[in-house]
Amino acid sequence: MGENTLQRTHPLQAWEEAFARLPEGLQITVEPYLAMAVSRGDHDTEVNTWRETDDGQVVWLGPDELLVTSTVRSGEQLEADLPGTDVSAQRISLRLSGSHARELLTTGTSHDLHPSVFGAGRSVQTTIAMTGVVLISLRDNDYRILVRSSFAGYLAGWLLDAALEFTP
Repeated sequence: MGENTLQRTHPLQAWEEAFARLPEGLQITVEPYLAMAVSRGDHDTEVNTWRETDDGQVVWLGPDELLVTSTVRSGEQLEADLPGTDVSAQRISLRLSGSHARELLTTGTSHDLHPSVFGAGRSVQTTIAMTGVVLISLRDNDYRILVRSSFAGYLAGWLLDAALEFTP
Protein backbone atom coordinates (compact mmCIF):
# COMPACT_ATOMS: atom_id res chain seq x y z
CA MET A 1 0.00 0.00 0.00
CA GLY A 2 1.48 3.35 -1.07
CA GLU A 3 1.84 6.31 1.17
CA ASN A 4 -0.63 9.11 0.49
CA THR A 5 0.79 12.59 0.71
CA LEU A 6 -0.74 15.92 -0.10
CA GLN A 7 0.93 17.77 -2.91
CA ARG A 8 1.39 21.50 -2.46
CA THR A 9 -0.38 23.47 -5.21
CA HIS A 10 -0.32 27.18 -5.87
CA PRO A 11 -3.67 28.92 -5.29
CA LEU A 12 -3.40 30.59 -8.72
CA GLN A 13 -2.18 27.55 -10.66
CA ALA A 14 -5.59 27.17 -12.33
CA TRP A 15 -5.58 30.83 -13.40
CA GLU A 16 -2.42 30.71 -15.51
CA GLU A 17 -4.28 29.80 -18.71
CA ALA A 18 -6.62 32.79 -18.29
CA PHE A 19 -3.64 35.06 -17.54
CA ALA A 20 -2.04 33.93 -20.82
CA ARG A 21 -5.05 35.30 -22.74
CA LEU A 22 -4.73 38.86 -21.38
CA PRO A 23 -4.74 41.64 -23.98
CA GLU A 24 -1.49 43.08 -25.27
CA GLY A 25 0.07 45.43 -22.75
CA LEU A 26 -0.86 43.33 -19.71
CA GLN A 27 0.90 40.31 -18.26
CA ILE A 28 0.16 38.54 -15.00
CA THR A 29 2.71 36.01 -13.87
CA VAL A 30 2.16 33.63 -11.00
CA GLU A 31 5.42 33.66 -9.09
CA PRO A 32 6.85 30.69 -7.19
CA TYR A 33 6.37 30.56 -3.44
CA LEU A 34 8.58 32.92 -1.49
CA ALA A 35 9.76 32.38 2.03
CA MET A 36 8.67 35.39 4.09
CA ALA A 37 9.28 36.57 7.61
CA VAL A 38 8.25 39.67 9.49
CA SER A 39 10.90 41.37 11.58
CA ARG A 40 10.12 43.99 14.19
CA GLY A 41 12.35 46.56 15.80
CA ASP A 42 14.40 49.54 14.76
CA HIS A 43 15.36 49.43 11.09
CA ASP A 44 17.08 51.86 8.80
CA THR A 45 14.73 51.24 5.86
CA GLU A 46 13.04 54.30 4.38
CA VAL A 47 9.26 54.55 4.69
CA ASN A 48 7.27 52.85 1.90
CA THR A 49 10.30 51.47 0.10
CA TRP A 50 11.81 48.10 -0.61
CA ARG A 51 15.32 46.98 -1.45
CA GLU A 52 16.90 43.89 -2.90
CA THR A 53 18.97 41.49 -0.85
CA ASP A 54 21.21 38.67 -2.00
CA ASP A 55 18.24 36.28 -2.07
CA GLY A 56 15.08 38.37 -1.96
CA GLN A 57 13.65 41.66 -0.79
CA VAL A 58 13.23 43.73 2.34
CA VAL A 59 9.92 45.59 2.31
CA TRP A 60 8.98 48.37 4.73
CA LEU A 61 5.58 47.53 6.30
CA GLY A 62 5.50 49.98 9.18
CA PRO A 63 7.66 52.14 11.44
CA ASP A 64 9.04 49.08 13.23
CA GLU A 65 8.05 46.29 10.87
CA LEU A 66 9.75 44.79 7.82
CA LEU A 67 8.79 41.94 5.51
CA VAL A 68 11.82 39.94 4.41
CA THR A 69 11.47 37.55 1.47
CA SER A 70 13.81 34.92 0.15
CA THR A 71 13.93 32.65 -2.87
CA VAL A 72 16.70 30.56 -1.31
CA ARG A 73 16.17 30.33 2.44
CA SER A 74 13.18 28.67 4.08
CA GLY A 75 10.79 30.56 6.30
CA GLU A 76 12.31 28.82 9.29
CA GLN A 77 15.78 29.96 8.24
CA LEU A 78 14.59 33.54 7.81
CA GLU A 79 12.91 33.37 11.20
CA ALA A 80 16.17 32.29 12.80
CA ASP A 81 18.42 34.66 10.83
CA LEU A 82 16.49 37.90 11.48
CA PRO A 83 15.07 37.15 14.14
CA GLY A 84 11.49 37.33 13.02
CA THR A 85 8.30 35.39 12.50
CA ASP A 86 7.81 33.03 9.57
CA VAL A 87 4.77 34.21 7.57
CA SER A 88 5.52 32.27 4.38
CA ALA A 89 2.09 30.64 4.28
CA GLN A 90 0.32 33.96 4.61
CA ARG A 91 0.82 35.50 1.17
CA ILE A 92 1.53 34.51 -2.41
CA SER A 93 3.19 36.64 -5.06
CA LEU A 94 2.04 37.57 -8.51
CA ARG A 95 3.49 40.03 -10.94
CA LEU A 96 1.55 42.50 -13.04
CA SER A 97 3.43 44.17 -15.86
CA GLY A 98 2.96 45.74 -19.26
CA SER A 99 2.14 49.15 -20.68
CA HIS A 100 -1.38 49.12 -19.09
CA ALA A 101 -0.36 47.74 -15.68
CA ARG A 102 -0.45 51.01 -13.75
CA GLU A 103 -3.67 52.08 -15.45
CA LEU A 104 -5.32 48.78 -14.52
CA LEU A 105 -4.21 49.06 -10.89
CA THR A 106 -5.51 52.60 -10.57
CA THR A 107 -9.03 51.32 -11.21
CA GLY A 108 -8.86 49.22 -8.04
CA THR A 109 -6.85 51.21 -5.53
CA SER A 110 -7.05 54.66 -4.05
CA HIS A 111 -3.28 54.85 -3.66
CA ASP A 112 -1.54 57.33 -5.97
CA LEU A 113 0.45 55.23 -8.44
CA HIS A 114 1.78 58.10 -10.53
CA PRO A 115 5.46 57.36 -11.28
CA SER A 116 6.54 60.56 -9.52
CA VAL A 117 4.96 59.25 -6.30
CA PHE A 118 5.12 55.46 -6.67
CA GLY A 119 8.09 54.79 -8.89
CA ALA A 120 10.60 51.95 -8.79
CA GLY A 121 11.72 51.14 -5.27
CA ARG A 122 8.44 52.14 -3.62
CA SER A 123 6.09 49.82 -1.73
CA VAL A 124 2.84 50.22 0.13
CA GLN A 125 0.27 48.24 2.05
CA THR A 126 -3.01 49.10 0.38
CA THR A 127 -6.12 47.54 -1.08
CA ILE A 128 -6.85 46.53 -4.64
CA ALA A 129 -10.53 45.85 -5.19
CA MET A 130 -10.97 45.85 -1.40
CA THR A 131 -8.33 43.13 -1.00
CA GLY A 132 -5.42 43.88 1.30
CA VAL A 133 -2.11 43.65 -0.55
CA VAL A 134 1.50 44.67 -0.35
CA LEU A 135 2.18 46.44 -3.64
CA ILE A 136 5.80 46.73 -4.78
CA SER A 137 6.90 48.89 -7.70
CA LEU A 138 9.75 47.04 -9.40
CA ARG A 139 10.04 49.51 -12.31
CA ASP A 140 7.71 51.55 -14.48
CA ASN A 141 4.59 49.43 -15.21
CA ASP A 142 6.03 46.39 -13.41
CA TYR A 143 4.57 45.50 -10.02
CA ARG A 144 4.80 42.63 -7.55
CA ILE A 145 1.59 42.05 -5.61
CA LEU A 146 1.71 40.09 -2.36
CA VAL A 147 -1.79 38.96 -1.47
CA ARG A 148 -3.15 36.66 1.20
CA SER A 149 -3.45 33.17 -0.24
CA SER A 150 -7.14 32.96 0.60
CA PHE A 151 -7.89 36.15 -1.39
CA ALA A 152 -5.68 35.31 -4.38
CA GLY A 153 -8.50 33.80 -6.45
CA TYR A 154 -10.76 36.78 -5.84
CA LEU A 155 -7.99 39.22 -6.81
CA ALA A 156 -7.13 37.17 -9.91
CA GLY A 157 -10.76 37.26 -11.03
CA TRP A 158 -10.95 40.99 -10.42
CA LEU A 159 -7.74 41.65 -12.38
CA LEU A 160 -9.01 39.62 -15.33
CA ASP A 161 -12.34 41.43 -15.25
CA ALA A 162 -10.66 44.85 -15.04
CA ALA A 163 -8.37 43.88 -17.93
CA LEU A 164 -11.38 43.59 -20.24
CA GLU A 165 -11.26 47.36 -20.52
CA PHE A 166 -7.98 47.03 -22.43
CA THR A 167 -9.23 44.40 -24.87
CA PRO A 168 -9.38 45.83 -28.39
